[in-house]
Amino acid sequence: MKSAVETLNPTRVRLSIEVPFEELKDSLDAAYKKINQQVTVKGFRKGKIPARVIDQRFGRGAVLEEAVNDALPKFYTEAVNEAEIDVLGQPEVDITELKDGETLNFTAEVDVRPTIEIPDYSGIEVEVDAVEVTDEDIEKSVEQLRERFASTSPVERAAEDGDVVTIDLEAKVDGEVLEDGVASGVSYTIGSGELLDGIDDAVKGLEAGGEATFTSELKGGSAAGKEAEVTVKVTQVAARELPALDDEFAQLASEFDTLEELRADSRKRLENMKQYDQATQAQERVLEKLLELVEVPVPEKLLEDEINTRKHNLEHHQLGQMGLDLEKYLEIQGKTAEEFDTETKDAAVKGIKTQFVLDELVKREKLNVNQEELTEHLMRRAASSGMSPDQFAQAVVEGGQVPLLVGEVARGKALAVVVEAATVKDTNGEVIDLDDDEDETAETVQAASEETPAEDKTEDKTEDTAEGKTEA
Repeated sequence: MKSAVETLNPTRVRLSIEVPFEELKDSLDAAYKKINQQVTVKGFRKGKIPARVIDQRFGRGAVLEEAVNDALPKFYTEAVNEAEIDVLGQPEVDITELKDGETLNFTAEVDVRPTIEIPDYSGIEVEVDAVEVTDEDIEKSVEQLRERFASTSPVERAAEDGDVVTIDLEAKVDGEVLEDGVASGVSYTIGSGELLDGIDDAVKGLEAGGEATFTSELKGGSAAGKEAEVTVKVTQVAARELPALDDEFAQLASEFDTLEELRADSRKRLENMKQYDQATQAQERVLEKLLELVEVPVPEKLLEDEINTRKHNLEHHQLGQMGLDLEKYLEIQGKTAEEFDTETKDAAVKGIKTQFVLDELVKREKLNVNQEELTEHLMRRAASSGMSPDQFAQAVVEGGQVPLLVGEVARGKALAVVVEAATVKDTNGEVIDLDDDEDETAETVQAASEETPAEDKTEDKTEDTAEGKTEA
């Protein structure tokens, strides 16, 4: 076999491959064997039909087509390995010449990972928010905790803001009660905004036994997005009572004995949260600066696949779970289809560039992922997915996604290297010494990518490359 590589652009090549006919022998033998098992010829036992009879009855062309389809993936893979190119996705194969007994010539155009030069990134400087916890922040945190320990007691008066009402609901669209539009005994806190638009105004002023009708756009269910006539009946009004802010409350709501100890703990927790947010902000801004420094060509087919993947996941998974379609989603977001397409493309480009640049850094810095790092990352991913570590690990292994997780951790380590070399200052001008958690940095990389770029989903599955490509 002979092969040559022609560079079409920085992200695409054409392989020209010449195969002497004798190198097709194994594939021809396999083709005859396969056809033997599929056909019946009178006078011959199944599987024992001579090759010359198959040629006469079914045509030599059918045998050649089967043999070439079997052989193409092997020769394509050999050519890729010989040329030492890093291919992305599936090739477009074209058979340019097939002479029985003489030669097989074909070309394969395929996207390749571009060559990337990483410049000196030690001069990167970014500014992040300062970690500042105010007395107001602490009081807000304590008040939220106090809300969790509120009690309710029925009252015989009209409902007011903050009251907890027990209600029955009935929704009609075009005068018909929806099958999933009836609910009884629903507990609702007036002013929480957790139910339908307009319900607060409808129930305020009603006593137990009172009812009102209002119109609202349904947020979910069989008629999501449609205007409905909703009847609400109040069956009970209960006032919320907050516990007194004293040492007794601190003992009830926490492991502390005094309210001052509780406030001090709240301050510490808020500082830790803001430090985490500050570190994440630094990672995101350093990554943005790094991407600005590097010229990264993006393969057109890879970008197209990534855009389609993002749209599919949004429409068929995220929006589907919320009972929305894309049109309604865009209306809620106040975006046009053109704005959505532009944002999706920009996010896809950023995700692909992020992966390319950090993968190059992984290679340049010779970064490896050990079992402990992979396990820690798996545990965090399991927690964010709502699955147990064992369930998540099983799903990862069965789905062949272990290399995907290894890549996430490795890219996180690469970004951590860049963050460590960068100068990070807060808005007060203070230099921040970030104690980088490489797994947290992996989460930043994942967030920047939003979805795994299509490259990871379109690795070189060479067994599929030749299907439907031959004409004998």
